[in-house]
Amino acid sequence: MPYAISATVRTNLAKRSRDEQKTGRIGAVVYGHGIASQSISVGHSDFVKLLRGAGYSSLIDLTLGDQSPVKVLIKEVQLHPIKVEPVHIDFYQVRMDEELTADIPLKFIGESRAVKEDGGTLIKSLDHVEVRCLPANLPHEIEIDLSVLATFEDAVTVGGLKLPSGVTSVTDGKVTIATVARPLTEEELKKLDEPAVADVTAVKTEGEEKKAAEEAKKAEAAAAEAAAK
Repeated sequence: MPYAISATVRTNLAKRSRDEQKTGRIGAVVYGHGIASQSISVGHSDFVKLLRGAGYSSLIDLTLGDQSPVKVLIKEVQLHPIKVEPVHIDFYQVRMDEELTADIPLKFIGESRAVKEDGGTLIKSLDHVEVRCLPANLPHEIEIDLSVLATFEDAVTVGGLKLPSGVTSVTDGKVTIATVARPLTEEELKKLDEPAVADVTAVKTEGEEKKAAEEAKKAEAAAAEAAAK
């Protein structure tokens, strides 16, 4: 799905924040390898809608004024600490002939037999993987079919992913993405319910330890005095 957004050049930067709040716009910067950075602004509602769809892993056509669109990625979004709304955006302009690295979200589909029939618990260790590719080959997301987890010994690893042509993983292939943990036995559940019982005979209060140390010092002093006589 193609994604696009229009932007305008930011002028009079000294009072930009107040003006942008009044007009419902968000300040941003666009930069890239070998490309001079430029201050811009985009519509608030337009960007929120774009972020929901494109996320951080899809190419976006950014049009500045009457210029030709350029390909960008959303690199970073700064949020208001209280309102939790975007207040500044970093767009990264890509070069279509240069490889890039990006974090691609994982989409879990299907159902594990070890969970459904054997009562196991699905353990997800990753929610994204880092990949390298040309911008044109950048996947929006990577699907993980949980049906391959038929037993408690099965695991989905980064190395087992079926990546699109031209895409290689930067994340170590040995890293586990998902497994299924065995359900607890009745004995293990009983142990969890048992209250922890402390060995009170092995516990000394701070006062008792201090008293014992003082008595030891007195005994040493008395022994030294007796030896001196």
